[in-house]
Amino acid sequence: MSKTDIELVAKDLNAQGGIFCPSPKADMKLWNSHPKVYLDVAKTGEARCPYCGTVYRLGANEQLAHRH
Repeated sequence: MSKTDIELVAKDLNAQGGIFCPSPKADMKLWNSHPKVYLDVAKTGEARCPYCGTVYRLGANEQLAHRH
């Protein structure tokens, strides 16, 4: 497993403030992927995939719209 950090912009996140891994942003190939998991980035500004260790982090200047 390799650890990769992926910087995200707000529009990369879905309506719930998350992203799925594996993600095209992480340049994972189909043969080298793992089960799809949802990662809640909006909660703390970053999330780590429990399978591959990829860290998805919201960029420093990115702001999320207020969510209810």
